[in-house]
Amino acid sequence: MNLKEAFRFQNKLESLIMDTENILDDEDSVTLTKRTYLYKKANPDAENETVTIIPDTEYYRQLNEMIEFAVYLLDQREKLSEAINKAKRGLPLDLDGEVSLNRYRQRLSETFRRMARIKSKEVTETNGGVGYRFNNEGNQVAYKCDVERVTTINFNRNTVRKYAAQLSERADSASSEIDRCMINYEVDYQPEFDVNDSFDEVFEKFTAK
Repeated sequence: MNLKEAFRFQNKLESLIMDTENILDDEDSVTLTKRTYLYKKANPDAENETVTIIPDTEYYRQLNEMIEFAVYLLDQREKLSEAINKAKRGLPLDLDGEVSLNRYRQRLSETFRRMARIKSKEVTETNGGVGYRFNNEGNQVAYKCDVERVTTINFNRNTVRKYAAQLSERADSASSEIDRCMINYEVDYQPEFDVNDSFDEVFEKFTAK
């Protein structure tokens, strides 16, 4: 499989591990409770009755296999991780670092593009201000007045446009190189099930081995 497929399979393994943990973490799913109704104590002619409370999981009869399954999945995750890291060492770039950097390039480029779209504007706010004056009796009174609001950009628009274009071009170039590495570099790992298999299908294949 190539790196792109390996990362997808890695996500699949992590999802399966989480699903398995959820089953094993539920105390009610991993225990059996028996309730004995002591009828005879209250009625000598009656017989006691014991009822087993069945856990609300279809896997309650296969919990030991589920424990082994969890360890198996973690082992596969470890093997795949080692294979991915080995493949990464042969790449012409630091894949993780470049992917992270490219996210920042794309975000900053978009920030600069938004800044470049900001326009200066003038707005008159009717009765948006309050002034004070003295009336004929010498008392201070408030009165309303219009407010003229002028907003201007406080940065160099040409600079942000230039950097937005440069960062976008660099991000596109890096994305192409990342994609090339993801597709062309092989990972030495053989999956034991299909990435599209459901949890039940993977578990059945495991228990059938």
